[in-house]
Amino acid sequence: MTEDERFMRAALREAEKAATQDEVPVGAVVVKEGKIIARAHNQKEKHNCAIDHAEILAIRKATKKLSNWWLEGCTLYVTLEPCVMCAGAIVNSRLDRVVYGAKDPRFGFLGSLADLPKEYPLNHSFPCDTGVLEEDCSRILTEFFRKKRLEKQNIKKI
Repeated sequence: MTEDERFMRAALREAEKAATQDEVPVGAVVVKEGKIIARAHNQKEKHNCAIDHAEILAIRKATKKLSNWWLEGCTLYVTLEPCVMCAGAIVNSRLDRVVYGAKDPRFGFLGSLADLPKEYPLNHSFPCDTGVLEEDCSRILTEFFRKKRLEKQNIKKI
């Protein structure tokens, strides 16, 4: 198992926590010097807050841990390609690198719908590696939304 796969598995464990809490199963971890310094999963439903994505929460925890908003030397691992909001937060927090599992053709802003660091002349850019444990990352999302559709159909039948 590669280091990227090991840390993506930790992000997947966070995604599993989200699923058990009826949140869209996305998980993220921030790594510095080979150690996880922050873990998070989506909590939009729990906090009734549109910005409580796994990436935002993990970045917030990492900045608190380091007592610095500048996350130089850190890598973000996330199970789903970040949206435009999260991509902006990645730029603003100066993460060194991003690794994600599943692509998001509807909302992904690191290669799918657009590619923020490549298409826009911003003050910070970073390498992005994709497809790490992509099948596992996609599967948890597919199963979650399949279950949601079945629940919705069952409610309609009542």
